Amino acid sequence: MNTVHHPIAIVGAGLGGLTLARVLHVHGIAATVYEADPSAASRTQGGQLDIHEEDGQRALAAARLTEEFHSIVHEGAEAMRILDQYGKVLFDQPDDGAGRRPEVLRGDLRRILLDSLPDQTVQWERKVTGLRPLGEGRHELTFADGATATSALLVGADGAWSKIRPLLSDAIPRYTGTTFIETCLYDADERHSATAEAVGAGAMFALTPGAGIAAHREAGNILHTYVELNRSAEWIAGIDFTDAASATSRVAAEFDGWAPELTALITDGETAPAARMIHTLPDGHRWERVPGVTLLGDAAHLMPPSGDGANLAMLDGAELGTAIAACPGDFEAALTAYEQALFARTEPFYAQAHGMLELLLGPSTPFGFIDLFTSADQAE
Repeated sequence: MNTVHHPIAIVGAGLGGLTLARVLHVHGIAATVYEADPSAASRTQGGQLDIHEEDGQRALAAARLTEEFHSIVHEGAEAMRILDQYGKVLFDQPDDGAGRRPEVLRGDLRRILLDSLPDQTVQWERKVTGLRPLGEGRHELTFADGATATSALLVGADGAWSKIRPLLSDAIPRYTGTTFIETCLYDADERHSATAEAVGAGAMFALTPGAGIAAHREAGNILHTYVELNRSAEWIAGIDFTDAASATSRVAAEFDGWAPELTALITDGETAPAARMIHTLPDGHRWERVPGVTLLGDAAHLMPPSGDGANLAMLDGAELGTAIAACPGDFEAALTAYEQALFARTEPFYAQAHGMLELLLGPSTPFGFIDLFTSADQAE
């Protein structure tokens, strides 16, 4: 096969990589995105995201997609309630309509980004299996089918287990000791009315030290559940998640005595439970400048979920695209400016992310978690 050359190659068609491609396109700069998935529809894209004014919405404005973003917002979904394990409501905050952190489905957000790019920008079924520096900032990519491509600028937007990261850093993600187990209920109001009432209009958290159930009401009358457990990697490995019934029973046993309308989010799940082990890079992860390559999103700053990951990834993409546009013909100047800002911007989020896990599942929960929101309301 002939090797093709693309001046800017982005590995990973997630929100960050697509935002970068879109911002570059807005500035008249071509890029190619390589994605291992066979198509845009080959797998589900996760649940609902709250998109923040200070980063995610800024990125979408730089991508000139603000109008499209507003068209996919799930109205009313900023509501939140916190329950104890017996179903008692401890905190209930309605959606005030201010829209500071509107909720959208990750899949819808990815779709508007994909739709905004020229045909052939995203090359599907391009799983990277090999990398080779060629000197002077150029790199060669080898794909699973044997095809190769070269780039003058290579961007790793390929998530937690990035294939591009080793070009820059020897950091390896470590398990935090927390796993989220994901499942969904469909037609919730009709088929699971007691559970739907417990969840309410937006997000619901039922929390105890070491174990919690979180759920989001999504468009289409769906309840998307994340069962949160502080358990060892060995404990998780001891569950056969290919056997949905057995895995469901094993996870539900950790919530013995909880209100049935809450445990139904586990036992009545209509998708097979999927374990999402939470990993993190070292706090403040950074690297020395290496010509012709950089990272964004989880590839650059993987940390526990705290509502910031997708927002930061999109802002990374927007900031990198803007830096490239501001330095025509000088990728190294663009990468230097981008990385200096990236490291400073993301470092404080590590402590916030670890702190959020502690508030969710630590010894002070649920009242420490409630205090987070009541103090924020008072500050306003």
